[in-house]
Amino acid sequence: MKTFRPLTQLEQDLQLKLPAKKQTVYLDHAATTPLDPSVRTAMLPFLETEFGNPSALYQPGRRAKEALSSARENVAAILGCRPDELIFTGSGTESDNHAIFGVARAAKRAGRGRHIITSNIEHHAVLAACEALEKEDFEVTYLESDEQGLISTKQLRDAIQEDTVFVNIMYANNEVGTIQPIKELAAIAKEKHIPFHTDACQAQGALTIDVTELGVDLMTLNGSKIYGPKGVGVLFARKGVSLTPLIYGGAQESNRRAGTENLASIVGFAKALEIADGMRTSESERLTKLRDYMTKELLRVLPKSRLNGHPTKRLPNNVHISVLDVEGEALLLYMDEFGIYAATGSACDSQTLDPSHVVIALGLPYEFAHGSLRFTLGRLTTREQIDYVIEHLPGIIKALRVISPLNLELPNDK
Repeated sequence: MKTFRPLTQLEQDLQLKLPAKKQTVYLDHAATTPLDPSVRTAMLPFLETEFGNPSALYQPGRRAKEALSSARENVAAILGCRPDELIFTGSGTESDNHAIFGVARAAKRAGRGRHIITSNIEHHAVLAACEALEKEDFEVTYLESDEQGLISTKQLRDAIQEDTVFVNIMYANNEVGTIQPIKELAAIAKEKHIPFHTDACQAQGALTIDVTELGVDLMTLNGSKIYGPKGVGVLFARKGVSLTPLIYGGAQESNRRAGTENLASIVGFAKALEIADGMRTSESERLTKLRDYMTKELLRVLPKSRLNGHPTKRLPNNVHISVLDVEGEALLLYMDEFGIYAATGSACDSQTLDPSHVVIALGLPYEFAHGSLRFTLGRLTTREQIDYVIEHLPGIIKALRVISPLNLELPNDK
């Protein structure tokens, strides 16, 4: 990552000056969210006095086990599943890996097949795991999204083979925000008795995550996207799904995930999920209005820009645009000086200059990926903050375009 340099005389001449009243506008909630005060309160006892190991038989251990069971029951009630169908993990990435490796390797051992289906716009936690399985002689079919980031039911039907043992399609894309028809896709897999997993880390708090309603067999969630603690995730694995462990050692999580449970974070996750699910409808409505306003105004004030992802079938807090003739990295650095914090893609890609694989998968040129910006709104985002971005972003882009060697045009359809 480049370090920011002071404004040059050329840039000053272009009137790229900091505002008199600089604001702090955090618009990267898809990367992580601040800890909710109520979540912190729920966690504190298990960070201080209630430090017992849930596996211990003495009183502090029994109290810890009761807290762990209560958290599991609360999460299960929201997901509409059995408590023993939940595995607490260290992250959403671990949950994704556990689902993919766990089902695939169990199927391989049972001689049921070695074919996996996923999409080309998945999170790297899924794509890297699938690539690793290909080195174990698994065959992976990567369904290609359309220009708006959607995977069709026909694509899935056509891709299923006799030896297909696992299907993985994310619920909502972490970069462009497109929401997949998960219920319909899962129904197709169910017809063929194939386990279906969805990464719902971005969907939680915005969409229903009732596993019975969705019809999924496995689902990944994590804490850092819903104002909970980092370093905690959960994997729902429907009873009857064969799943080998990813981590071996102790008998925790019913012998499915070894290691002393991170009790404080698990309690925090359960509380965060309860809060997020309770305000899901009202907050989604509020954010959708802000999202649509921001999208409309940005496309109006930014020449040679376009919205990426589906215009309506998208997360209520996601605004993902491409701006030609500029580099996304440079945009982030200058926006940072104005107190505006956003992203060019997923947080996991922030240390690389490689273009977004998701934007490329939409069929757009590399220049659109390099000039992409992802704004993800949150609970504290206001109309005033959005107006601040709309006011100052055009000047930043104008200055960068003057010193850019690029001079590109939008496709005819824009």
